[in-house]
Amino acid sequence: MALVPRVAIKGWAPRLRRVLAWGGALAIALAAAPPAMAEQPVDWQLGLQRSASPVRDAIDSLNNELLVIITVITLFVLALLLYVIVRFRASRNPTPSQTTHNTLLELLWTTVPILILVVIAIPSFKLLYYVAATRHADMTLKVTGHQWYWSYEYPDNKDVSFDSTIVDQKDLKAGEPRLLTVDNPVVVPVGEKIRILVTGTDVIHSWFVPSMGVQEYAVIGRTNEAWMEVERPGTYYGQCNQICGLNHPFMPIEIKAVSKEDFAKWVANPKMRFSENGEPLAVQVAAQATPQAQ
Repeated sequence: MALVPRVAIKGWAPRLRRVLAWGGALAIALAAAPPAMAEQPVDWQLGLQRSASPVRDAIDSLNNELLVIITVITLFVLALLLYVIVRFRASRNPTPSQTTHNTLLELLWTTVPILILVVIAIPSFKLLYYVAATRHADMTLKVTGHQWYWSYEYPDNKDVSFDSTIVDQKDLKAGEPRLLTVDNPVVVPVGEKIRILVTGTDVIHSWFVPSMGVQEYAVIGRTNEAWMEVERPGTYYGQCNQICGLNHPFMPIEIKAVSKEDFAKWVANPKMRFSENGEPLAVQVAAQATPQAQ
């Protein structure tokens, strides 16, 4: 009978080594994978999408702080459980203690969680205020949710307005992601503080762009407010994440972040189109054609 566990251990050792080897190889491959120009979920992604705004930076910072706190709490509770299992096992304590109260211990397990919650609450309240405070905005973007598409208005920029609907899979071009590409993407300038006004015309929707850290509900008869400031040019995707009916999965959001100069050109000609990295397509084609002509 004593040989059984030893054989099992010997059998598991090479398996464990193989699992660790494969895990290490996978981690190296993921770390070496080139980042996509478009900010969207990718296969085998670890962690959150890359941040592209100060709001999202603040959210990530709080998330990392909470991860440290919950890790310390988990390890502490695990250590207590292991200590109790070893120290108070039946073989060492054939007659268990009849202790029912301990004043110091009861004070500790009441006050320590309260202090932890206070430590968490202070940065949480600061973040809520930071996200909600839209002061000194450089421009305004009005978003209206419908079943099942979005409408956008630029009241500070010649009242440009348009509807944005999903592109059918059969009409997608090479490199355009399924269920995320739209016919008329939102175009915003990099480095400008943008006030976002969100409302609805029917049921509740939610305008959610992970890379920007923006999620605001579109409610009929009410205008909710958020803000963002895009840190770099590129294409950013989001979706309605509030179940709003039959075609809820088909309400994507596509944002093209471009330079201030290109944004001014787009306002003058809203039919301009931009590449994944935020460059006007006409400019990009000319830049590629020049070396060939030489």
